[in-house]
Amino acid sequence: MFKGKTEKEARKEILTMVSEYFESYQKDRIRGRDRIPYSGRIFDDDELANLIEASLEFWLTCDHFTEEFEQKMCTFLHIKYCSFVNSGSSANLLALMSLTSRLLGDRRIKPGDEVITVACGFPTTVSPIIHCGAVPVFVDVTIPQYNIDCSKLEEALSGRTKAVFLAHTLGNPFDIEAVKAFCDRHNLWLIEDNCDALGSRYMYGGELVYTGTVGDIATSSFYPSHHITTGEGGAVYTNNPLLNKIVRSMRDWGRDCTCPPGKDDTCGHRFSGQFGSLPFGYDHKYVYSHFGFNLKATDLQAAIGCSQIEKLPGFMEKRKHNYRRMFDNLRCTDDRLILPVPAEGSDPDWFGFLITCKKAGDRDRIVHRLESHNIQTRVLFAGNITRHPCFDGLQEGKDYRIIGNLKNTDRVMNDTFWIGVYPGLNDEDIDRMVKVIVEALE
Repeated sequence: MFKGKTEKEARKEILTMVSEYFESYQKDRIRGRDRIPYSGRIFDDDELANLIEASLEFWLTCDHFTEEFEQKMCTFLHIKYCSFVNSGSSANLLALMSLTSRLLGDRRIKPGDEVITVACGFPTTVSPIIHCGAVPVFVDVTIPQYNIDCSKLEEALSGRTKAVFLAHTLGNPFDIEAVKAFCDRHNLWLIEDNCDALGSRYMYGGELVYTGTVGDIATSSFYPSHHITTGEGGAVYTNNPLLNKIVRSMRDWGRDCTCPPGKDDTCGHRFSGQFGSLPFGYDHKYVYSHFGFNLKATDLQAAIGCSQIEKLPGFMEKRKHNYRRMFDNLRCTDDRLILPVPAEGSDPDWFGFLITCKKAGDRDRIVHRLESHNIQTRVLFAGNITRHPCFDGLQEGKDYRIIGNLKNTDRVMNDTFWIGVYPGLNDEDIDRMVKVIVEALE
């Protein structure tokens, strides 16, 4: 097939065939119309072509697609540094662990220090706190924003508090202005778990900025159900050069060297430094300044991300459209349902449509009816993480603290569910979901 052709010509022919393959076999199989999922991947031949091109290069680990994707994230979010990693959960772990670095001096998080968060959310916002030996301090949420109750922040503060670690719930920003002011007032780190909110914006300092750009460090997830996907994948981003240096070190085995993978001596001092008590001139490629991990993703994943992020603005508009249509058509149920409301001064890139039932038993009835009609539902992740078996071996007051009684968190656990607004849904899908919900209430 390729006889007499240059590699460039052969590669072009392969990519043309990929495009033809997508149009012939994949285009109509992305999502069947019978089932309405809560989310899903949206892609076309651009992603397939990038993936094939990366596979033909067969570098596999981080290379030029990774650098391109990281730069595109920086450009989109208007931030300085981004590190691509293998999942959003790894991104959260890396973000928190980077704040334990000795390079941060007295501000580093040490075992026994406290991190303020919420119990209502996904467990990987909480897990890194436990893993590094810190103490999570749980604050209740508000309904219908489903984010931290900022009036409880001062009560949660102690002499051991070092950071606040919060997610923007299903794309709805928490009160960034209030939380950031609290952190600045008490010299605390702010970690934004932006995994469910890529593209959400918030009015901060008189400017509408993207979530994930106000805190000291932030994270994203690119799991197939998220705003964009790389399959498995995530990112850690920051405007702080020292935090970026620590993140890169901890992501890449804890090494001190900043040379990209596969490249040697880009700084010109590979064999001319003194590090710890190692012999002078010890190979800098194998000097370790942190107890790190290997959390890198692959260039194949990054290649998909390079195409996906170009589609993000269109995805955002469709999510917002689906949210508005769902909200407007469910207004008639306000005597039985609490519909999701954006945080004041925000422009959410909704990940899902959260509903809290006012009457006991309604959630289970609605969820069962939706599922029986082939409409996928989800609860708000852990509901109340402190009630899960993973906390059975932990002691309240020692291993974790709870501020107040988490009344709203428990209500979310008992009465709240959510359905999709992702770009793969059309007006017919939204109207079908509304119809089933209204019928369930009747």
